[in-house]
Amino acid sequence: RFYTGKGADADNALIEQGVDVVFQHTDSPAPIQAAERRGVYAVGYASDMAHFGPKAVLTSIVNDWAPHYIQATQSVIDHAWKSQDYWGGLKEGTVELPISDLVPAPVKAEAEQIIADIKSGALHPFSGPIKDQAGVEKIPAGVSATKA
Repeated sequence: RFYTGKGADADNALIEQGVDVVFQHTDSPAPIQAAERRGVYAVGYASDMAHFGPKAVLTSIVNDWAPHYIQATQSVIDHAWKSQDYWGGLKEGTVELPISDLVPAPVKAEAEQIIADIKSGALHPFSGPIKDQAGVEKIPAGVSATKA
């Protein structure tokens, strides 16, 4: 069940503990609005939440399933559809990250360059070395994690 007020309650509890950036995974404006009221930053999810918190939202993870649905539908039309996992992201246009003007210009430019590098394939965000919480290397330098 979708409890809009609970998201705001959770954010307020975190803000009381000193959190200065909140992130929600509910596609609800309530946490964004709580962040706006309390003067902390926020990250939106599923759609661009900036209009709910213009002084709070740094970015939103914007999901656009249209590219995948178009490709899947075309594969059905072409009698080529196969059941498989889909891991679309920035490169495929399934995810966008609009960076707010609240982010300082040099940081925004760096973030936009990183996004461009991920889209072009020049950067894999889960490349080694990656260590676990105990400091044990799990993915060595020069190796990228699989999508699975």
